[in-house]
Amino acid sequence: MDCLIHPTYFPNIAHFAAMVTSKSVCLELWDNYQKQSYRNRTEIYAANGKLALTVPVKYSQKNRQLYRDVKIANEDNWQSLHLKSLQSAYSMSPFFEFYIDDLIPLFETKYDYILDLNLKCFEILTGSLQLELSVAKSVVFEKDSINKNDFRPLVKRNYKANNLEHYTQVFTEKHGFIPNLSILDLLFNEGPNTELYLTRQNIDLC
Repeated sequence: MDCLIHPTYFPNIAHFAAMVTSKSVCLELWDNYQKQSYRNRTEIYAANGKLALTVPVKYSQKNRQLYRDVKIANEDNWQSLHLKSLQSAYSMSPFFEFYIDDLIPLFETKYDYILDLNLKCFEILTGSLQLELSVAKSVVFEKDSINKNDFRPLVKRNYKANNLEHYTQVFTEKHGFIPNLSILDLLFNEGPNTELYLTRQNIDLC
């Protein structure tokens, strides 16, 4: 069945598993922006455990804004910090050197809007993974999705994906397995096996 899902910053594993196991993907572009979500945040596995990387945005809760209209606060040197964090966390992972060159342009190009950055992340990641997804973009906001599995709740940070299969992570021996991190964690650790792993997962929103 088709799925409806939010574009996010380096989407987590549940996001990609939902997309890979769907007939086609529709990206939600017309919702109102909400704070405390994965729209501008991703989580990786660093030496001290889970580490959140957040893209700073210019947003006021007082005045509702469409997701597509929210600007990035590029006054902060966030791109350099995020790249250094990835290098520190994953330089020893099996497939880091194989994929990092594809990702570096994301940290060297200035993006004005968070949605544009997230769409570019999605494009580069699907290319790196060599995923052949049928992708469309929403043209209007629908509160209740019709004829699509509504995976938009996956954007919430309180979603728990505890049923994901374990795989070997760089710091597993120090902190154990951490589920549902950024797709980058799976990509750097599993490489070409990433797609096969994703197809085996069952994403349950209940």
